[in-house]
Amino acid sequence: MSVLVFDLDGTLVSSMEDLVATLNVVMTTAGHSAIPSEDVAHMVGMGARVLIQRGLDFNGISWTDEDIAPLFQHFLDHYADNIAVHTRPFEGVVPALEAFRKAGWKLAVCTNKAERLTLPLLAELDLTGYFDAIVGGDTFPVSKPDAEPVLGAIARAGGKAEGSIMIGDSGTDINAARNAGIPVIAVDFGYTPVPVRELNPDRVISHFDELAAAVAELSTEPARS
Repeated sequence: MSVLVFDLDGTLVSSMEDLVATLNVVMTTAGHSAIPSEDVAHMVGMGARVLIQRGLDFNGISWTDEDIAPLFQHFLDHYADNIAVHTRPFEGVVPALEAFRKAGWKLAVCTNKAERLTLPLLAELDLTGYFDAIVGGDTFPVSKPDAEPVLGAIARAGGKAEGSIMIGDSGTDINAARNAGIPVIAVDFGYTPVPVRELNPDRVISHFDELAAAVAELSTEPARS
């Protein structure tokens, strides 16, 4: 059984406003400057801990792991309490998920967002029921771009890597798919410092209405070596 494996932030859901708000609460409470949303868009994708590190780097602040720990906890607490103030699925997501399920695809989420935040967010947005597996950034010992979370999501969904496809918005997702040996479709409306077309995914889409055709094309092509 083949699986469609979706990234979360910047792919399935538009979450930037809530991420920016939480990061800036953490930054300003710690005495640092708020960060413009256009800069935060280039910092996400590797989980909250890395987001905080990049926020401190933006402020020109040197840090250690000990410095990050309380800021990370503050981020988790505040974000958990404000997880879907503005966050919504991108246009076309729900009809696409419904259509793929009806067509017999298994569906999975593989994100670098912690499970503690991923599961409530999907539940709040009524998306949980569409997925056969949900893998967060801390579900396995490693996170994307390592292959293990992607392959783990496929296995937990009851599928196999052959015929499965990753859908994401950044180099992290593209590299994770390559490491897992599966093709990857990139959305061009997500959160990435480098335009996804420059990262050579197998397909690029600009709306979820285009996803079915891209999946159909990749499903009839031989896999890349």
